Amino acid sequence: MCQFTAVEPASAMLDIGRQKAEENGITSRCTFHEGYLDSLPASDPFDAATCLLVSQFLKKAEERSHFFGQIAQRLRPGGVLISSDLVLGMSPPVHQSLFEVWLRMLGGSGWSEEDIEKVRAAWRLHIAALTPPEIEAIIAAGGFNTPVLFFQTLFIHAWFSKRTATN
Repeated sequence: MCQFTAVEPASAMLDIGRQKAEENGITSRCTFHEGYLDSLPASDPFDAATCLLVSQFLKKAEERSHFFGQIAQRLRPGGVLISSDLVLGMSPPVHQSLFEVWLRMLGGSGWSEEDIEKVRAAWRLHIAALTPPEIEAIIAAGGFNTPVLFFQTLFIHAWFSKRTATN
């Protein structure tokens, strides 16, 4: 039976995860850790890890590579990583056009103008969106085989990769 460890520095987000686990009857199979990977107690290696829309908040390539290295150190050799990030990878006019479509989509989903403006500001201030090849290289430098793109929608791309045996 699968066991899960949720690592999250924001207590409110961890509480949402705990609530979802309770709703789905899997709380007994979950460990919830408020903090970062470097404060997670040592354990047996994990079979898999997910990192969904997280690493784009690490602005420096070496920080991102270290982050993925921390994940790799927690996985058994051959363990699978599923990772998604916001990406760039198109000309500035195409990017801007898609960005505006994305913001309109958020508005159509019920987001307020204030929240949409927060998204716009976050892209400028807090997000280090890179091109897919740059992200793939960072993941690989962290101790993974070449990531394989398996999903994309607008700016969100997702990859899977396996931890290298030599890490």
